[in-house]
Amino acid sequence: MAKEFGDGLDQAVQKAFTRPAPKSAGPQMRYLVKQLGGTKPVAELLGMSQRQVERYVAGKAKKPRADLAARLEREVKKRWQPQIRAKARQKAATTGGIVIDTRARLGYVAPIGSTDEDRIRHLTVALPPRYAARLFDAQEAGASDQQLQQIAADALKEVYFQDGGRRAGSLEEVRFTDIEHLEFDL
Repeated sequence: MAKEFGDGLDQAVQKAFTRPAPKSAGPQMRYLVKQLGGTKPVAELLGMSQRQVERYVAGKAKKPRADLAARLEREVKKRWQPQIRAKARQKAATTGGIVIDTRARLGYVAPIGSTDEDRIRHLTVALPPRYAARLFDAQEAGASDQQLQQIAADALKEVYFQDGGRRAGSLEEVRFTDIEHLEFDL
């Protein structure tokens, strides 16, 4: 499984950017060189030679291979507008919350005789700020995608299935099994 939850959280935060990140290889390389303080750390980060990084910075190389272009874009976006990123996360974690939109098969652990079945559902649910905080804190601490998935499942259990304690009180666990679509929005 891809890093769906971690990538989804990153994409939600990127929607708050006020300026677009550099799109072509030269400006992306120059940005990373400035951020990391030289061509050698950029070369190590991207898994390429220092000389090739210098070629991109100087404008002599322009079109990276597809895998390098994807790594380059991901690393730039990861570092782009850190204050805006921090403000968006802070707002979601304290006042705004986060919206999860997913089409997935959700599994259950519930008492025998309950009517809850493992089935595909399309849910768009606003999660309270405490779950946004848990997701972002876990992501910041280097949590695996499986751990982020479990936090989101716990949030859906409480907010959607149990409706804040008003129903399905005996539902013990909710888990994602097959994810067709996943998107977060702040």
